[in-house]
Amino acid sequence: MSNTVTPFKTSDRSLLSPSIPRLEPEAPVSAIAEFIQETLALTKRLFIQLKRRPSTLIAGIIQPLMWLVLFGALFQNAPQGIFGNTLSYGQFLGAGVIVFTAFAGALNAGLPVMFDREFGFLNRLLVAPLASRFSIVTASAIYIVTLSLLQAAVIVIASAFLGAGLPNLLGLSAIALIVFLLVLGVTGLSLGLAFALPGHIELIAVIFVTNLPLLFASTALAPLSFMPQWLQLIATLNPLSYAIEPIRYLYLHSEWSLNSIIMQAPWGNVNFGSALLVLVAFDVVVLLAIQPLLRRRFA
Repeated sequence: MSNTVTPFKTSDRSLLSPSIPRLEPEAPVSAIAEFIQETLALTKRLFIQLKRRPSTLIAGIIQPLMWLVLFGALFQNAPQGIFGNTLSYGQFLGAGVIVFTAFAGALNAGLPVMFDREFGFLNRLLVAPLASRFSIVTASAIYIVTLSLLQAAVIVIASAFLGAGLPNLLGLSAIALIVFLLVLGVTGLSLGLAFALPGHIELIAVIFVTNLPLLFASTALAPLSFMPQWLQLIATLNPLSYAIEPIRYLYLHSEWSLNSIIMQAPWGNVNFGSALLVLVAFDVVVLLAIQPLLRRRFA
C-alpha cells in the first residue's frame, strides 16, 4: 500500500479551520466630529476645575455686585437729570458694570492656558493625536463666554432689583449678543498673550495695566459730555464704549432699531448698528492677528 500523502487543496483546507469572518475597516470619523468631541472634552475639563474651585466664579459675581451697589450709593444724591432727563446713576451704571464684568473675565481667559503651559499639561496635549490643536483655544473660548454670559445675567437681575429696570426679551437677546461679541474678541486677545508671553507673571502684569485704564477711558462710569476733549477721543476709540452704549440705550428705550443713535462721538453720531459693526471688526482683527502665533505654537 502506498503511503503517499495527497496535499490538501485550498478548497479542502477550509474544512479543517473554522470560518473567520472578514473584518471590514470602520468608516473614518469626520474631522469635524473629532474636533467637536475634543473641544467638548477639553471644555468639560475646565468646568470640572471650576466645580472643584468655585471661588473664581463666586468672586467674579460678588465683585461687580459690589461695584454696582457701592458706586450706585456713592452718587445716589447727585442732582436729578445730571445723567439724563429721568436717569439715575444706578441706571446709568448698570450697563457699564455688565460690560466691565464680561471684559474682566475675558481678559483672564489666558491664565488657565498659561498655567497649563507652566505645569506641562499643554505639552501633553500638543503631543497627543488631536484632530486639531485649535480645539484647545476653542474650549477655552467656550468656557469663558459661558461664564461671562452667566455673570452678565446675574448683574442684569441684580440691577433690576436695584431699580434699573429690565429690558424686554428682544433687548435681553441684544445684550447677550453684545456681551458675546466683546468677550469673543477679548478672549482671543488674552489667549494670544498666553502663548506669546513667557510666564503668568507677565500676563498678570498686562491684565493689571490694561484693566482699570480701559474702564476709566470708556463711558462706563461717566458720559462723554463729562470728559475733556482728549479723553472723549480715547473713549470713542475704546471697544468697551461700543458695548456699553448700546446696552445703556436698551435699558432706556423699549423701542429701538439699528439706526437708533446711541452715542455722539467727536466726529459724529454713532448708531446701534455701527456699534455692533465695530465689535465685529474688533473680533475679526484680533482673531486674524493671533492666527499666525497659534499656528507657530501648534506646529
